[in-house]
Amino acid sequence: MKRRFTITGILSVLFLLFTISSFASKTSVTISAPEKAEKGTEVTIKIEVSHSGNTKAHHTDWVLVKINGREFKKWEYSKETLPENQNFTLEFTVKAESNFEISAEGNCNRHGSKGEDKVTIKVE
Repeated sequence: MKRRFTITGILSVLFLLFTISSFASKTSVTISAPEKAEKGTEVTIKIEVSHSGNTKAHHTDWVLVKINGREFKKWEYSKETLPENQNFTLEFTVKAESNFEISAEGNCNRHGSKGEDKVTIKVE
């Protein structure tokens, strides 16, 4: 009887852990940028970052921005330097010289990423 209770208890804990992780929050990002820009102008890009939870144990640990497939900027966070909130905005400017694609992705230190967001800016 005691052995059966132990196996049932272990299986219950494993099921609970699996269920919790399937509903866990992954970091997601959304890029806000104009569709078009005039050549030679500075374009403001905003990255909206969302993540349910922002504690020392569970938080966004990085946000990466690429322009035309090359790393442009990376923000890194740790339990000592947490993001300011579970939903926050990162902003930067880029000089528009020719058409370019911006991709961004964020990562939760425990559950990973919901994937990257991409936008293309047409330069006229």
